[in-house]
Amino acid sequence: MITVTDVSLQFGDRKLFEDVNIKFTPGNCYGLIGANGAGKSTFLKILSGEIESQTGHVSLQPGQRMAVLKQNHFEYEEEIVLDVVLMGYKRLFEVMKEKDAIYMKPDFSDEDGMKAAELEGEFAEMNGYEAESDAAVLLKGLGISIDLHQKKMADLTGNEKVKVLLAQALFGNPDVLLLDEPTNHLDIEAIQWLEEFLINFDNTVIVVSHDRHFLNKVCTHIADLDFGKIQIYVGNYDFWYESSQLALKMAQDQNKKKEEKIKELQAFVARFSANASKSKQATSRKKLLDKIELDDIKPSSRKYPYIAFKPNREIGNDLLTVEGLTKTIDGVKVLDNVSFTLNKDDKVAVVGSNEIANSTLLKILAGEMEPDSGTYKWGITTSQAYFPKDNAKYFEGVDLDLVDWLRQYSPEDQTESFLRGFLGRMLFSGEEAKKKASVLSGGEKVRCMLSKMMLGGANVLLLDDPTNHLDLESITALNNGLINFKGSMLFISHDHQFIQSIANRVIEIRETGVLDKEISYDEYLKLKLAE
Repeated sequence: MITVTDVSLQFGDRKLFEDVNIKFTPGNCYGLIGANGAGKSTFLKILSGEIESQTGHVSLQPGQRMAVLKQNHFEYEEEIVLDVVLMGYKRLFEVMKEKDAIYMKPDFSDEDGMKAAELEGEFAEMNGYEAESDAAVLLKGLGISIDLHQKKMADLTGNEKVKVLLAQALFGNPDVLLLDEPTNHLDIEAIQWLEEFLINFDNTVIVVSHDRHFLNKVCTHIADLDFGKIQIYVGNYDFWYESSQLALKMAQDQNKKKEEKIKELQAFVARFSANASKSKQATSRKKLLDKIELDDIKPSSRKYPYIAFKPNREIGNDLLTVEGLTKTIDGVKVLDNVSFTLNKDDKVAVVGSNEIANSTLLKILAGEMEPDSGTYKWGITTSQAYFPKDNAKYFEGVDLDLVDWLRQYSPEDQTESFLRGFLGRMLFSGEEAKKKASVLSGGEKVRCMLSKMMLGGANVLLLDDPTNHLDLESITALNNGLINFKGSMLFISHDHQFIQSIANRVIEIRETGVLDKEISYDEYLKLKLAE
C-alpha cells in the first residue's frame, strides 16, 4: 500500500496539487488521468521521491519496494541488457555483485566465507537464484530475443531500449509499480503481453497512459486529477467517462424526476457490470462495480473540444485509384508496387511495422511527395484534407495570433466573431485566442490543425497519427467526430480503441505490396496472431 497525506505542490502562483489525501491499495491498478499540464507525471515523481512536495508526505509500508519506469533511454548505454533488467531490484543486484566480488578474491578468508554465506542467504530470500531466468522471461515476453540479452544497451534500437527499461520496472515483483506511458513505442504484441502481465499482477499499479484501450483492459480504478485534487473512482476509463457524462447530462436536465435519473444510473451500472469480460481484472472490477452507490457517480468538470467534420459536398462513388506506387527513401524501398482503390464510406486504417512507409503513402496521396513510379487518381467529386505527422511548418516563425492564423484557412467566414467562436469550441476561449501560433504546445497545435481541416469541408480525410500530443479528452472528442464523419478517410494511429471504433477496412503496408481486408482492427489482429 502507498499512502498520500496532505500533499501539495505549487510552481510560482500555479497550484498543481493541494491537500491530496489518498491510498493506493494492493491488487488494484489505478489509471491516473487528467488534462495535459494537470501534473500527472509530476505526481508520479512525487510518489517515487524524485520530486519533494511542499507539504505532506508519501509513505510505503515498511519493507515494501517501489519500481518506476525510467524515461531516460540512454542511461545504461555501456551496461549488458540482462544486467539492466536485474538492476530494477536494486538490493538484489547489489548482493549479486558483492558476493561475486568476494568469490573472485585470490586470498579468500574465513571472514569472506562468513560474509558470502550471509549474502547467499539474503540472495535466496529475494529469489535470486531464479533472477536471471525471470529477467529473460520478461525480455522475451516484450519481444527482446535471447541473442540480445548479453549485448550492450548501446547496440539496441530505441524501441528495444524502451522494452528493456519496461522489463526493468516489472522485474522482481515490486510492491508498487509506477508506469508513465508504458505503451509508448511498443508494438502490438508487446502491448498485449503487458496487458496480460498487469491483469495478473497482484500488487499496486499506478499508470499514466493516453491509450484508452490499455486503460480499459488493465485498470480497476481511475484516479482523476482535476483542480489540484485527486478523486478515485471504481471502474476502468470507459466506465468513468460514460458515467461522468451521464451524470452531467442528468445534472443539466432539471425536468427529469429524481426517480427516473436513479433508474437510468442503476441500469447503466448493471449494464457495464454485465459486459465485463472474464479476465481476472474484469472479474475483480465487476465485484467493485456492484458495490457502487449512486452518490459515487459525479459529473466531470472536464472540457471536451467540439470536433465535427462536415463535408461541403457529397462524395461520389469514384474516389481514389492507386496503381503500383513505389518509393525509395535514403536507399531503402519503403513502398513497393502498392495498389488499391478507395470506396465510398471507407474508413481505412493504414498499418504496418514500417512507420516511414505508412506516412510516405499518405504524403504521396496528399501531394506532398512524388512517387518514383506508379500512379494515383482522385475522383472529381472528392476534396482532401491532410493532417501531417510533423506540423512544424505551419507554426514555426509564424507571427500571427490564433484568430489571424485560423483566418488563413477560413474560406467563407473570416469575421472575428466567427473565428473566436470556432476557437472557443476548440478550447481556445477568451485571451487564449490571442496567443501567438509560434508558442503553442504540441496538443494546442494539433487542435489548430484539426480546426483548419474542419473549416476546409473536405469529404476525404488523410490523417497521420492525429492523436499524438492530445490529452484523453481531445482524443475522445476526435474519435467521436471521426466516427460520425460522413465521408471517407485513410488514417494512421497507434491508438487501439481509436482504430477499432473507426476503421471498417485495414490496409497493411508490406515489403511487397499490401494486405487489404474489409475487417475491423480486432479481426485484423487475430489474423496477425494466427500467421
